[in-house]
Amino acid sequence: MQRMNTGACLCGAVRFQISGEFESFFLCHCSRCRKDTGSSHAANLFSTNAELTWLSGRDQIKTYRLPQTRHERSFCIECGSALPSVQMDGAVVVVPAGSLDSAVTVKPTAHICYSSRADWDNALDQVPKVDGLPT
Repeated sequence: MQRMNTGACLCGAVRFQISGEFESFFLCHCSRCRKDTGSSHAANLFSTNAELTWLSGRDQIKTYRLPQTRHERSFCIECGSALPSVQMDGAVVVVPAGSLDSAVTVKPTAHICYSSRADWDNALDQVPKVDGLPT
């Protein structure tokens, strides 16, 4: 049976489903992905056989491609949430893991571009953990 995943942007204007399996799950630490996310890394799932179906809000999606590179991201024009995209001339579906409402059953494959990680992205497993917001 083919796996079905669903997801949406933060404001709920854009909803989608992904049918098919993810072959890889990369945590990318390159400077472009850090800029995209405003965080230490992007967390993206990749599939060469999945099908992306927009359930609502397709007109709310903007795709930006950094000129003269393969670096591309799609996002909701209302709330800015990262959204899936079909890249490399339709060869691969790239899905930001955080955009999924379904459970992500694939474990990350690898940290990539790790040598270019942010200087503050070391020993994060040693940072105190707080359930909920700090007081």
